[in-house]
Amino acid sequence: MNKIFVDTDVILDLLARRIPHFHFSAVLFTFAEMKKLELYTTPLIIANTFYILRKQLGNDSAKNALRKLRILLHVIDSTESIIDKALNSDFSDFEDAIQYYTALEYGIPVILTRNIRDYKKASIVVQTPESYLVTRKLI
Repeated sequence: MNKIFVDTDVILDLLARRIPHFHFSAVLFTFAEMKKLELYTTPLIIANTFYILRKQLGNDSAKNALRKLRILLHVIDSTESIIDKALNSDFSDFEDAIQYYTALEYGIPVILTRNIRDYKKASIVVQTPESYLVTRKLI
């Protein structure tokens, strides 16, 4: 099964129904529901998503949305060594560095984000959900 790491913006596109990106995130999570993809993220991304989503939906609705999503999403930890790698990396965005080294540590070969410019030196595939679905002929 294909393992994929998803970033905050991909989750927010789905939960906040952000057009025009909602469709691609919805298709991605539908494939996870069908057990054709395994989606992974970190507690940091869950926290960031909640923080942003609660402003739009309120605390209870944001938590409910994340509870439902959690069924389709594996949450993996970032370790001390991952944080050290991120701190010593050339990434301009520290959070992206954490996500990148977490994906590497867990052997996840793909990161899906709409912020691909911050992953210029990545040794794994970094794509938008739309690019991923198109290149794999899933849509």
